Parts: sequence; structure tokens; C-alpha cells
Amino acid sequence: MKNLTDEELMLLVANGDLEKLSIIFDRYHLRIYNFFKKMLRDKTISEDLTQEVFIKILKYKSSYKSGNFASWIFTIARNIFTSHYQKNKKERANIINDDLISSNEEIASEGNKEAIEHLQKSLQQLSISDRELIVMHRYQGINYEQIAEILGSSAGAIKVKTHRALKKLKNMYFQTIEG
Repeated sequence: MKNLTDEELMLLVANGDLEKLSIIFDRYHLRIYNFFKKMLRDKTISEDLTQEVFIKILKYKSSYKSGNFASWIFTIARNIFTSHYQKNKKERANIINDDLISSNEEIASEGNKEAIEHLQKSLQQLSISDRELIVMHRYQGINYEQIAEILGSSAGAIKVKTHRALKKLKNMYFQTIEG
């Protein structure tokens, strides 16, 4: 059963085979969690929002009509993030400053920790849309075509926007190093 594609698994879930959701969960929960963690910098909220994604998948399973599953699940994650962000605008400053170094980054050497901290601070200074593009493409490894599907844009436009966001990140990174 683990040889089934994500799309085939989700179609089975949509048709009532809820046990297949555990395979989807195993394949995607870390990617979704890491997406939220990079966007929010808060472990607990990221865990809660990841759980909410899978609850929504279960609740709206019948709305899945084939198509690229990764795009569909990240669209759900993005919508949940947007809702959370809108509800918690006032708390954003506190959330951004929490937990600057993620678990993967903790194993880095002391020199790298400082560089990673500068990078994380720079990433948090970007607009939500720029940060989202970088997190999806660079941290999650989602290709331009899938990001375009998630955001309702063209792959070419996403490529240009991602390049511009990376350029902004580079400029902010070097400003924090110099500053």
C-alpha cells in the first residue's frame, strides 16, 4: 500500500478508506510542520496548525478531486496560516522573536549558529508573501509549478517573485551582519 501515490491514497481516503490517511500523515506531517515553523518560529503553534491541516483534510476529504496532492495540502496549510496570521497580528512581534534556532540548526557548529541566526532574523524581516515563497521553495523543496498552483499564479511569475525575494533576503542578511 505504501507504493501508492499521494493522489491515489487521497482518493481512497475521499472514498472512505480513512486508514490510508495515516500513510499521508507519515509522508507530509514533517513537511507541513516545517513550513509553519519557518513561517511562525513557534514550535507549539506549528504543531497545532499542522494538526489542523490534517483535521481539515479529514473534514473536507470529499472536496479532493484528484490533481496534485502536494499542491492541495499546501494550499490548505497556507490558508490555515493566513487565518492564524490574521487572528494574531498583534502577537506577531513576540512570535517572530521566539525560538530563533530550529532543531535542525542546533546541530550546526558555533560559527554556523551565528550565521543561521542572522539568516533567520533576515527571513523574519521579509514580507509574509516573500517569506512564504522562500520557505516553500528553498526549505520545503516545492517546485515553481506547484507553488504557482498553490498561490493561483503562473510558474514564471513565481520564479521571478522568488528570485526577487531571495535578493531581498540577501540584502537584509548582509545589513544585519554589518549592523
